[in-house]
Amino acid sequence: MTVPVLPSTFVLTALLAIGLFFFIKASVKDRTQQEKLIAQQEAESLLTQLQAYFSSRAYRVAHTNPAENQITYEGLVRPSLFLAIFLTLLTAVGLLCLALVLSMLVENNGQWFLGLVILSPLTGLFYWQRARRIEQVSLKLEAAIDSVTQPQSIITVRGHRDELATLKQSLGLKSLDSTH
Repeated sequence: MTVPVLPSTFVLTALLAIGLFFFIKASVKDRTQQEKLIAQQEAESLLTQLQAYFSSRAYRVAHTNPAENQITYEGLVRPSLFLAIFLTLLTAVGLLCLALVLSMLVENNGQWFLGLVILSPLTGLFYWQRARRIEQVSLKLEAAIDSVTQPQSIITVRGHRDELATLKQSLGLKSLDSTH
């Protein structure tokens, strides 16, 4: 009765380990996207607000192209200490589970598998090195819509999805797709 339990437990634990591997890999994945935003103001005042916003978020102007109304900002993304610790603990628990299953499968000297747990700090190190990077946000002022009641400006922004969400919330911008 116990014979089919151990192999099936091992298969499920191996699948969980594979899922953990992809979760750790996704923690440093680039999540850059592009979005068209609309503002209820003129282009000049919008540009001034955007410059103040990015300066307050520790971005600096990396490149400007006045012919195409385009500005590129750069900023350093710092890794999260909480996420580094969380990933390390998650890996330690996952490796402990795998080691316990392997030690049950290998009856002689199976306790050596418990040494796998000492590899878990490598996950935090992997995250810490990969998450620290220079991030770019590109802005392109595409058009100004003349409106009788209020001027509107359209801007195309390319950057990290979390930065775009914060930008929209801070400046009261709306996605162009959601306004129609």
